[in-house]
Amino acid sequence: MSTSTDTSAPDQGDRVRRPGELNARELARWGWRQLTSMRTALILLLLLALAAVPGSLIPQDGVDSLKADQWREAHTTLTPIYETLGLFDVYSTPWFAAIYLLLMVSLVGCIIPRCLVYAKAMRAQPPATPARLTRLPDSASYVTDESPEDVLAAARKALRGYRIRKSSEDDPSTGSTTGDSVSAEKGYLREAGNLIFHMSLIIVLVAFATGSLFGYKGGVIVLVGEEYGFANEMSQYDDFKPGSLFAPEDLDDFSFKIDDFKAEWLTTGAGAGTARGFESKIRYTEGSDKETSYNLKVNHPLTVGGTDVFLLAHGYAPVITVRDGEGNVAYSGPTVFLPQSQNLLSFGVVKAPYASPEEIGFQGLFYPFEGTADGEPVNLTGDIGDGSHAMLSLQGFRGDLNLDAGPQSVYSLDTSKASMMSPGDTGKAFNLRLGDTAELPDGLGTVSFDDVQQWNRVQISKSPGKEWALLGVSLALAGLLGSLFIRSRRVWVRARRVDGGTLVEVAALDRSGGGDSATVVAGLVETLQGARAAEQPQTAHEENR
Repeated sequence: MSTSTDTSAPDQGDRVRRPGELNARELARWGWRQLTSMRTALILLLLLALAAVPGSLIPQDGVDSLKADQWREAHTTLTPIYETLGLFDVYSTPWFAAIYLLLMVSLVGCIIPRCLVYAKAMRAQPPATPARLTRLPDSASYVTDESPEDVLAAARKALRGYRIRKSSEDDPSTGSTTGDSVSAEKGYLREAGNLIFHMSLIIVLVAFATGSLFGYKGGVIVLVGEEYGFANEMSQYDDFKPGSLFAPEDLDDFSFKIDDFKAEWLTTGAGAGTARGFESKIRYTEGSDKETSYNLKVNHPLTVGGTDVFLLAHGYAPVITVRDGEGNVAYSGPTVFLPQSQNLLSFGVVKAPYASPEEIGFQGLFYPFEGTADGEPVNLTGDIGDGSHAMLSLQGFRGDLNLDAGPQSVYSLDTSKASMMSPGDTGKAFNLRLGDTAELPDGLGTVSFDDVQQWNRVQISKSPGKEWALLGVSLALAGLLGSLFIRSRRVWVRARRVDGGTLVEVAALDRSGGGDSATVVAGLVETLQGARAAEQPQTAHEENR
């Protein structure tokens, strides 16, 4: 006896896939469906909102670099972490851009199919009347002696504003009938509201992307009363953040000068000593046009061409003169001091590297209205008044200011190689009232506090597409209101002959959920019966006659 065994191996190309296993094409299709689902779009929208929160809480370099620098100095432990995460420039970070782009793709991939479905639904007629209306949750029926034709005519009149099915053919596949009924539907604009809302989000995202790519933001401190003011050139900015596709020729040609500045100060309450509001009187020139006056206020920017000029902050610039040991002026002019508190207690730095025989530097505080508490100087208010209570308190340093080590901020002084100068028995600081002059030790010269000027911090920005962003927000609001308040509803009325009269069946279905379809049914029944009742008096009169 001989036996044979089939030893042929199965074809490796016909491998049986495990349950749930997807090939590359199927995996890509599944991933695309997940990305373009409405659920994913809502999650990404929430993530985008959460990602923007640090940009509102943490000073941004592109908005106000001075505040960002002050925050860094006050939070030395958190600063390295925040810089690694890009929290000082949130809107330019790769992780924010990734959320932004994914949301854009998700919205586009979600909206296009829905628009196609909606366009098809707009051309379609309302569905045929179900065979058994009384099985619907909200329905009613009654018997009348009117003819079915009169009932259906009254129903069509009562359902004005609804789209009414025009076909009079029955649907044998579903048991639905239309020849003895009226099928109506309304609320088509509800879905249009949803689509408009989501399309408006795309408009807003594109508008902001346009502004980020082609626009710019810059900041500059301008002295009040300065003769030359500011000209819109890149070299004039203290900090400048251009978009990726920005070109220098995109700068609008204008200049302005600040003639006067006034602030309203709180004198009572928890905010006493702080400014309640402030404004600047400026003169600006656009191109070769003549000068135009304008009152620049907070939240009321000056718009020149496509550029906006915002008034952000203000402070003081003491006029300081430093003479060296040979009597030469080593430093002179208004020196911007940066506010350290709401009442404008300010910090500043003076550098005189060409003083002879040694380099001289100062750092210290400016008190607009100095007082004392427990023997220590305090600032009482930001209102300098006539200047009689203003005080400049400076720590002096002599020797190498380490300026050869590389670029330094004008608001910081490197004292690692210098030694402190003491004003003698008066303490460690040179305390100067307006008009005072102090002698430096060892014949190094003098420092004097001559005057006080004010400065304004302005932000100059150009954001192409902001009009489209406003349009998108307006459309989003309109679409949201439409999707919330427009009810999507179907109503059916059937009338057919039965023994003893005409059986009328009325039913309604609220497709948006939460609607009171029972009220709609009751109202329609009352309307149909009322139409018949209105004819009864005339009929009785005819019979009596």
